[in-house]
Amino acid sequence: MKRYMKYAALFCAAALFITAGADAVWAKKKNKTEYWPQGPEIVSSSGIIMEAETGTILYEKNSRDVHYPASITKILTALLAIENSQMDEIVTFSYDSVHKTGGSGIARDVDEQMTMEQCLYGVMLASSNECAYAVAEHVAGDIDSFIQMMNERAAKIGCQNTHFNNCNGLPDEQHYTSAYDMALIAREAYQNETFRIICGTKTYTIPFTNKHTDEETYLQNHHQMLYPYRTRKYLYDYCLGGKTGYTTAANNTLVTYAEKNGMTLICVVLDAPAGGHYEDTRGLFDFCFDNFKEMNISENETSFTGQKQEKEGILNDYEPFVMLNPSSNIILPIAAEFTDAVPEIVYNEETEDVLGSICYTYGDRQVGSADITVTNAEVEGFSFQKGDDNDSHVIQDENQKEDAPEKEETYQIDIKTIAIIFFGILGIAAVIFLIWKFIDNFYLIKRKLPFVNKDKSPYKTIKENKMYRKKRRRWF
Repeated sequence: MKRYMKYAALFCAAALFITAGADAVWAKKKNKTEYWPQGPEIVSSSGIIMEAETGTILYEKNSRDVHYPASITKILTALLAIENSQMDEIVTFSYDSVHKTGGSGIARDVDEQMTMEQCLYGVMLASSNECAYAVAEHVAGDIDSFIQMMNERAAKIGCQNTHFNNCNGLPDEQHYTSAYDMALIAREAYQNETFRIICGTKTYTIPFTNKHTDEETYLQNHHQMLYPYRTRKYLYDYCLGGKTGYTTAANNTLVTYAEKNGMTLICVVLDAPAGGHYEDTRGLFDFCFDNFKEMNISENETSFTGQKQEKEGILNDYEPFVMLNPSSNIILPIAAEFTDAVPEIVYNEETEDVLGSICYTYGDRQVGSADITVTNAEVEGFSFQKGDDNDSHVIQDENQKEDAPEKEETYQIDIKTIAIIFFGILGIAAVIFLIWKFIDNFYLIKRKLPFVNKDKSPYKTIKENKMYRKKRRRWF
């Protein structure tokens, strides 16, 4: 039964969009060249700006080209560790984690122990290679198993030009990605609250450990748009965090999150010269914040609405059977209207609560979507009054009627009301009778009226004449 209700609700939702969809398609044909702002030139070989919620691509340059990622690899390493462990688990550094990882680190020792949380702050803030290696071994048991987890997770996210061969981004011909794939990974990671907290932390202190008993380890975030690690030149007011990367083979790589006016953007640049990765990222953020806007779907969609009816009357006071996700948005150029986006219903057979989604395109670009969900609203019965206000009967569902025992209905007799009705009927009957009698005698009344004021008839005078009476007697 619930399945049939699902199809019925989806049919109703689709029907509401038939007219609107036709109008939108007609509008699209009429205006085939929707305006999409062109971004600035960047010095990085590859770059992309993606809106975090919708996945809308606002800008891209060679975003599918393959490059070495360097330490931005650690975004996926941290995400897998968060998803597959608890933050208070104890991580023990192995010989390989200490001696097979060069580059950046925080000078850990063999058999040193730290919590998973402390290790992840070392990974994301200080870009510690030995912490990334130790985390990978702890989560998967060995480094090869963790690398397999990384590639499987990347494929599940949708990456098509990515292959990881280590957990920290050290140079390797079999370790590569693209700006688009890296944006997908960064977007997936940012949906995790723990990851958001860690990557957005400016400084962190690792307390004493079993190997570092005489001093704490102070960490600073290397992302200079968030924290002035070496200079204040690149600080950006809207930066939420991110991850830096650099090797000689990869050049500078950078993943950055920024939020302004409720819109969160992800910027990825690969193969950038020194300082160019920060300049490109700032320029792309400013361009997108100035030229694009976020619009809520449920507040602007007029062809389909899940809002409760506001008209007065009991039949208009109901909850809808389906509704749009109230938090879903689309991203459009600042000069575009919501109606410029073309909606299309995509059906969903996997879950019963989500019937499908409305996907919006603008200029052949995906700009957002909203799930159509079942509200599980129930139709309420209607009350009908009998006698006093306390005596009411509610229409119940047939199944409830069959299960519920039969109850004897009672009615209250109001003598005063009955008397008023009775005498009212008598009064109406009397009026009808009088009208009927008047009509029936109207002819006679009409004939008598002209003679009321006339003189006596001469014939009556003759009849009263004595001579007339005498003559009459003679006749008899």
